[in-house]
Amino acid sequence: MRAIPLLALLLSGWFAAPAQADEGQDWLKRLGRAGQQNYQGTFIYERNGSFSTHEIWHRVQNGQVHERLLQLDGSAQELVRIDGRIQCVTGSLVVGVDNSPGAPAHVFDPQKLNTFYEIAVSGKSLVAGRKAVIVSLTPRDQYRYGFELHLDRETALPLKSLLINDKGQLLERFQFTQLETTLPDERDLQPGSDCKPLTPSSVKTSAVTGQPQAWHPQWLPPGFELTRSDARKDPKTQIVVSSLMYEDGLARFSLFLEPVTGEVAPESRVQLGPTVAVSRRMSTPQGDIVATVVGEIPMGTAERIALSVRSGPAPEKP
Repeated sequence: MRAIPLLALLLSGWFAAPAQADEGQDWLKRLGRAGQQNYQGTFIYERNGSFSTHEIWHRVQNGQVHERLLQLDGSAQELVRIDGRIQCVTGSLVVGVDNSPGAPAHVFDPQKLNTFYEIAVSGKSLVAGRKAVIVSLTPRDQYRYGFELHLDRETALPLKSLLINDKGQLLERFQFTQLETTLPDERDLQPGSDCKPLTPSSVKTSAVTGQPQAWHPQWLPPGFELTRSDARKDPKTQIVVSSLMYEDGLARFSLFLEPVTGEVAPESRVQLGPTVAVSRRMSTPQGDIVATVVGEIPMGTAERIALSVRSGPAPEKP
């Protein structure tokens, strides 16, 4: 399946572009506040040619956000989260999930995003029986992907989201098939019997940039900034793995740094749908390490980041 090319959507008359851009930024502001509403529904997720169906319950009550996500087909997967903190998970979701605080809340900054994406209202649609406005975000460079968001006219909730590469090809799709903006029942928010509580992990987290890092990428795509850093000890190998998360306000990637303990650690390039993973082995006086870049960014971007990893103080911003 191919998404409608964003360029075709944007070429609706350049005289209307400023108004469309302002309207698009207004919709992004509304999207940033949409998570403070109650809703429940069913959505499909498409990635790399495979589909899965999920049910979600989202309740905001007394200032607390309570969410439950349940996969309805394939392997059993469930996640329960309160105020962004994961309470329990099941199935393959357990892998790579931690219960540490400090994950940054996603707040959209339309003014910043406009520097790196061309934002425009490009049409209207009908998703899950609800009227939607289409907001397109076309990257201004080759370092990130484009987005097509179908936002509910009533609530600004994302009814449909397409992740698109520079050739207009669909890489990832999220789409509601049914949505109700009602208060979920308490019973629906309770986890299933297989949902396992997460034990506190030995993770040191910093949500504040500016702290010196032992390793860092010498080059970053314009607009990407460090938003989180972790140091985690693997309970089996006792090896400490460091991770750095970078975001541009919409897209994100992580850099993982792990010492090599003697086993073969070949360099690799892997892509699954929109997600890429590029590993590079480096020699240091203290021993070899592997730097791995993982994120929903173009392969060329990830490779350039991995090749730029250096030790010592991070370079100052220009």
